Amino acid sequence: MTVLVTGAGGMVGSHMVEMLQEQGNDVIGTWHKNKANIVQVKAPVRFVQCDLRYGQGIEDVVIDNLPGQIYHLAAQSYPTVSWASPFETIDVNICGTIAVFEAVKKARKYRDDGYDPVVVVACSSAEYGQTLNELEDPYVKETAELKPLHPYGVSKVGQDLIAFQYYMNDHIRCIRARIFNSTGTRKVNDVTSDFTQRAIEAERKGVYELRCGNLESRRAIMDQRDLVRGLMLLAEKGKPGEVYNVSSEHCYQMRDIVSIIERQMGHRFEVKIDSALLRPTDEKIIIGNVDKIKSDTDWRQIIPMEQTIADMLDYWRLRDAR
Repeated sequence: MTVLVTGAGGMVGSHMVEMLQEQGNDVIGTWHKNKANIVQVKAPVRFVQCDLRYGQGIEDVVIDNLPGQIYHLAAQSYPTVSWASPFETIDVNICGTIAVFEAVKKARKYRDDGYDPVVVVACSSAEYGQTLNELEDPYVKETAELKPLHPYGVSKVGQDLIAFQYYMNDHIRCIRARIFNSTGTRKVNDVTSDFTQRAIEAERKGVYELRCGNLESRRAIMDQRDLVRGLMLLAEKGKPGEVYNVSSEHCYQMRDIVSIIERQMGHRFEVKIDSALLRPTDEKIIIGNVDKIKSDTDWRQIIPMEQTIADMLDYWRLRDAR
């Protein structure tokens, strides 16, 4: 089967194209700015550079190849960046999503052969925002109110709802995945990747200090390999038009991540709180109820955080040694 992954230059996308290719698929990955992960992909994937916002590049890819599955991962995916660049964040995340669905519509029109792909859209737990602080049960369900706390979260609400309207009005089989925190090798600018990279820098210098932001917040963090499996299972078994949380069921306080790193490295760190790493607003706890995805697809989280962090530490050691 031909499979398209937008945002293949990202952490999740670069690992996803490898896994899809290993399963025997003909894989196409689009990328725009991030080539660092593309060069690390060890699989014969066809890569196409295009800016989804302008439509033409993605239209050609879809019309010429008719992928049976489309994983729309391309996004401006950092809340901190969205405060500095709200226009770009909204443009990339919402207009890029429109471009993917419009490409499917045009492929149907031009090819006229019953083209009916499934489109898995990578939405975000950031859509819940303030609601996460208001619920008595920290395990937020898909039916919770959407109250995003930053432009990124707002953009993801727009992406989520625009995808739903394409399902309702154009009958494109879309599945919306509200993704909670995930991490792994090739990840940058999240708490686990920042902590592990700084820890290896400290190891190299022999000065065991670690700059941190808010260590009190709690996050359900899953390994990107569990996330990729979840998205692939949704494409196969998810119900079109539905929305699914994809979340770790294990919640970690940020200081717990530091403790795991210390155990893995056999060193204690002097933790220094850096005010520049603190956000104006921050959800106290982010964890999703995953009963729905488990029921519909039999997905389970299987990779422990200790393994994820060990792999990330080794990744930074190898990268720094080059």
